[in-house]
Amino acid sequence: MELKEQNFGPIRIIAGDKGGRYPSCHSIFVEEAGVLIDPAANRDRLKALRSREKVRMVWLSHWHEDHFRDLDLFDDKPLWMEASDAPPLADMNIFFDWYGVSSASGDQLRAYWEPILKKDFHFRPRMPQRFLEDGEVIDLGRVTAEVIHIPGHSPGQLAFFFREPGVLFMADCDLTPFGPWYGDRYSSVEDTIRSIHRLRAIPAKVWLTAHETGVFERPPGGLWDAYLGVIEKRESALLNFLSAPRTMDEIVEQWIVYGRERKPREFYEYGERAHMEKHLDRLIRKGEVVLDAGRYHKTTGASFSLSALRWGDR
Repeated sequence: MELKEQNFGPIRIIAGDKGGRYPSCHSIFVEEAGVLIDPAANRDRLKALRSREKVRMVWLSHWHEDHFRDLDLFDDKPLWMEASDAPPLADMNIFFDWYGVSSASGDQLRAYWEPILKKDFHFRPRMPQRFLEDGEVIDLGRVTAEVIHIPGHSPGQLAFFFREPGVLFMADCDLTPFGPWYGDRYSSVEDTIRSIHRLRAIPAKVWLTAHETGVFERPPGGLWDAYLGVIEKRESALLNFLSAPRTMDEIVEQWIVYGRERKPREFYEYGERAHMEKHLDRLIRKGEVVLDAGRYHKTTGASFSLSALRWGDR
């Protein structure tokens, strides 16, 4: 069922295009305070908010393009976000570097993305006017918002817990069957796991996400386990494939993350490679995989540890 715009007390979720799938997301609006979070839902809808002069400031949950796509509509409004996610918004070169597109081998990918970033995502260098910090509580009139730092997807990703109505906006911890994204240069599998556990412990009554389903009015329950379980499935499939030595290109061609080759290949191959690199780095640190002469293979007795998934490798 497609998400409809709806209110939970003073908190409104504005449905994103294509069911909130990339390249859009669901936006959050606190009308009394004029706070718009993640302006990338529907450009015409956000223009209407703009024309009625209801938006006083913009908050970003994190730095990704599908969350700032329509930020250009609010160039004159203050921008607030977590400090560690600010650099890529200030400079396109840094933006590409954070996605890992900075080496000579990334020239083709950058040539593909740069015009899209300018035309479709309206990229303009921005500097935040204020940095949001973990644990601070912000008075928004009829509601207070607690800032929750949930790194992993990005270094500075934020969730917001609106205390009085018990509404938790979890940004890209979206509980989708695809599972978590942790493929950026500064993403972390371990931080992703810890952040999911932190969100799960918050005593919310309504859970809002930036993509797809968007609204959960009952406790997500098993969806938490399924979401974490995607990490386990990816890592288990990778270890199975590494029963013989494999190159990175061979690993990518397995399409463990996406299931099959998809188009545009430039986009999906990047995501596949980035996630596999994260898992390989993690498995090498754990002593379960070694890299020898350009090929990866698992060590004797290596197996996926479910306890690591539960406790975030603490």
